[in-house]
Amino acid sequence: MFESSAVAWTVLLISGAFEAMWAAALGESSWSMRKRIIVFSIGTIVSMGGLYLGLTVIPVGAGYAAWVGVGAVAAIAYSALRGRERLTLLRLSFVFVLIAGIVGLGVFS
Repeated sequence: MFESSAVAWTVLLISGAFEAMWAAALGESSWSMRKRIIVFSIGTIVSMGGLYLGLTVIPVGAGYAAWVGVGAVAAIAYSALRGRERLTLLRLSFVFVLIAGIVGLGVFS
């Protein structure tokens, strides 16, 4: 499907960020139900579609772990920007470990 694994990784990482989009829609009780459903639906379709496409080239274990990791980092960032999550030095350290793991999976897969 993709000419290179770099393109597959790019699609996979972007779709991982959309995972945070649908997760955020679940937590935004101040939004109207219609808006939550629309944002959730778009996030889910793009996220799952990108995961599907990426895993046609990338090994499932590494690809899925990276996809979940990117989604987790994006969700933490969104939550922190909204003032709903407190980022301490210790928590930031673990986020950076997660990012390092994602980069490592990409480099060594």
